[in-house]
Amino acid sequence: MNSEEEFYDAETGLESDDSCEVSFKDALVFDSKKVTDGSSATHENGVWERRKTLPAEMISRNNFSVWSILKKCIGMELSKIAMPVVFNEPLSFLQRISEYMEHTHLIHKACSLSDSIDRMQVVAAFAVSAVASQWERTGKPFNPLLGETYELIREDNGYRLISEQVSHHPPVSAFHAESLKQEFEFHGSIYPKLKFWGKSVEAEPKGTMTLELLKHKEAYTWTNPMCCVHNIILGKLWIEQYGTVEIVNHSTGDKCVLNFKPCGMFGKELHRVEGHIQDKSKKKRRVIYGKWTECMYSVDPKVYESYKKSDKKTAGETKKLKQEHSCEGEEADDMPEVQETVTVIPGSALLWRITPRPPHSAEMYNFTSFAMTLNELEPGMDRLLAPTDCRLRPDIRAMENGDIDAASVEKERLEEKQRASRRERSKDEEDWSNSFVIRNRGQQQQGIVESSSSPDCIQINKWFQQGTNPHTGMEDWLYTGGYFDRNYTDCPNIY
Repeated sequence: MNSEEEFYDAETGLESDDSCEVSFKDALVFDSKKVTDGSSATHENGVWERRKTLPAEMISRNNFSVWSILKKCIGMELSKIAMPVVFNEPLSFLQRISEYMEHTHLIHKACSLSDSIDRMQVVAAFAVSAVASQWERTGKPFNPLLGETYELIREDNGYRLISEQVSHHPPVSAFHAESLKQEFEFHGSIYPKLKFWGKSVEAEPKGTMTLELLKHKEAYTWTNPMCCVHNIILGKLWIEQYGTVEIVNHSTGDKCVLNFKPCGMFGKELHRVEGHIQDKSKKKRRVIYGKWTECMYSVDPKVYESYKKSDKKTAGETKKLKQEHSCEGEEADDMPEVQETVTVIPGSALLWRITPRPPHSAEMYNFTSFAMTLNELEPGMDRLLAPTDCRLRPDIRAMENGDIDAASVEKERLEEKQRASRRERSKDEEDWSNSFVIRNRGQQQQGIVESSSSPDCIQINKWFQQGTNPHTGMEDWLYTGGYFDRNYTDCPNIY
């Protein structure tokens, strides 16, 4: 076993590549002490323990049909379609974004590595882990209101995050996470385009993720894969992610290309991810493989190719005729049976393994342990949060508590309040625009030039501004700073 394999096995606690036992000591976010009633508690030493469950179980959707709403929307973009609250989960999309941070230990590990290829391996594992929480999460997060925010501070994991809804049409969410020790910054803006295709809803997460490792003066960028929820109308809901994810190290020229595979014939490729890392001379340095629902491994390209040739030969000798099966069924897109777990190629190094979900996850919207904590109000937190934080949204809080009627009423009230605010802003913008034209005509005669940008009072978002990503040259929303100074006197009243 070479030094690289020894390092990654030491990181995960594996004795060998074939072992199923793994230590999550470095990956777990929560205190190890148990709370007997499943609720939040404060230890005798004053350390807060985050909750392990939600206040109420998931609301049943058996008596509701989405077909009456979606039957006229085939091929359409769904961001403007109002959905019944029963099809939601009790989190805002801003909180769903924060789930990228569940496996932050991978970023810390990347910061500690001296070799750029080793760092790329771990960054690739982090990029995969960031979308792993979507597995079986078929509930729709609440659409954030314009100006809505979410903050997350995890001192035990060494980071803090702020996100904000910076645009309503189109819906754009921006986030910025930073190390408490100035080791890294992770930021991006996401424009989730949803389309209904008759039996499925496809989500295209437009937007670029940027990870900066400050010590190494490196910046990595990538976009997330496509996500598809099958059987919206009939059958059991199931999720797949597919598409090519290209991670670029803008400092070294290294690149990682990951292929999230669609389920394919017989469902053989369901959840599988394969790809490679190449240096700036385009030489393959490592092969990455695994499942986004389970784990990711790295292996030498020559070992990988040798194994694949051997595997194909063995498969050819033992091939049996199987009934053809496709993900596209006539009645429903039946989820293929999950194939055997990832077959580990000898000599592989484990990069990441998913944290097991709690045993009651299915009754709690299939939340991870991390997701269970995201809408929790810790003691005294409501006095520190910005008034726009989505923990304070009454519709999400009502749904979390199992009150579907109150959640529906509050959701409708907030949406109408947002529409009224939008009408008022449009009127203000029209009045300002007319005033600007009159002023500008007079000033042009005097040789005075005035900016045509809208006044600050019309802009609702406070913590991000539109700009250019310095690494990609593409349009992005960049954090302006100042949120954690706790000065929220001019925040909008959106709830």
